[in-house]
Amino acid sequence: MLKKFLLSTAVFLALTACATSPTGRSQFIYMSDNQVDQMGLQSFSDMKSKNPITHNPRYSQFASCVAQAITQQTGGQWEVVVFEDETLNAFALPGNKIGVHTGLINLVDNQDQLAAVIGHEVGHVLARHSNERLSQETAVSTGLSMVQAVSQPQTALGQTALGLLGVGAQYGVILPFSRVHETEADTIGLDLMAKAGFDPRQSVNLWLKMDKAAQGGQPIEFMSTHPSHGSRIENLNQHMNQALQMQQQARNNGRQPHCSK
Repeated sequence: MLKKFLLSTAVFLALTACATSPTGRSQFIYMSDNQVDQMGLQSFSDMKSKNPITHNPRYSQFASCVAQAITQQTGGQWEVVVFEDETLNAFALPGNKIGVHTGLINLVDNQDQLAAVIGHEVGHVLARHSNERLSQETAVSTGLSMVQAVSQPQTALGQTALGLLGVGAQYGVILPFSRVHETEADTIGLDLMAKAGFDPRQSVNLWLKMDKAAQGGQPIEFMSTHPSHGSRIENLNQHMNQALQMQQQARNNGRQPHCSK
């Protein structure tokens, strides 16, 4: 009886949970966006209470300026926080939350390189990658209990839920986005930065810079789960001409950010 119930449930989910990402990829999503947003809001609140936030107004202004230009292309109000952390990392969470590490700000040469990272992370949110991962995991292995588990982040199941959301590192759990998600976020992020008026060619320079830093032994959580250096640049270059056209149109429409590091 249980097997029949699980089979019928699986068939129902497969028939009702079809979605399409911004790039046209088919997705399996059945959790409500409101549920996932609430998880993102809770996790971001926990981060702010447990991790030091920068007191350097220059860092905060720089990150906010770049993020605001990017998110103007997505709509909604986004909160941006710069954390005192020397790892080269940034993230965006469902619920319109963006975190940037001071280590990344110190690394980038200009606004365009930071826009490449923030655009990528916002791309994950726009493509509902957290919802997709949570939907797949709950459907395959743990059932709907995963939804409630995030309210108990110190439990084993709660840690897994937060890891699936993409925010597990602070609990010692890192369950990375898939390479499909990472490549898709690269493409979406490239378009976002171009539409905002940033130079998309700087995205390639940024990843080269990150790769060099990794070889020098610097901790780069951001790159640890991403496609290989060559694959990433190949994907970016395949979309570069279109992105440059978007940038030119943005400039023609007066979108030309001036964010000083």
